[in-house]
Amino acid sequence: MKKIALLILAMILAACSAGGSELSRNQAKWQEAGITHYRFQLNVSCFCLFRSQMPLTIEVKDGEIISMTDVNGEAFPMDDPMSDLVMKHATIDRLFSELKSDSVQTADRLTMSFDATYGYPVEVAIDFIELAADDELYLSVSAFEPLP
Repeated sequence: MKKIALLILAMILAACSAGGSELSRNQAKWQEAGITHYRFQLNVSCFCLFRSQMPLTIEVKDGEIISMTDVNGEAFPMDDPMSDLVMKHATIDRLFSELKSDSVQTADRLTMSFDATYGYPVEVAIDFIELAADDELYLSVSAFEPLP
């Protein structure tokens, strides 16, 4: 019985470390690409007020947000406290940082997929507490383009 329990524990630990290494490998791929100026669309889906404004089109240069517009072409309020959730994910580096945070890494359910060329996260689904309602967070990055 102890051997089976140890085997199951080893398999769980291996699965957890494999996910972390996949995240780290893709972050390294992103950093190696050396892209400092880019534009992408970010879709944040959750039980939140700004869902109707998605996706956002975000331009980033040297790690700073140059512009952020909503689906209607209106400027997204970057300084509004209600925008904190979006701002945590508004650059590829911030997205990686947030995915490595304790709150995400200890979520009950976490799935991620990454761009094969540049390594940035393409789809992320987080269920922080599996049995709780309205705590899920879904992120998607699309229309990514490096800029000169």
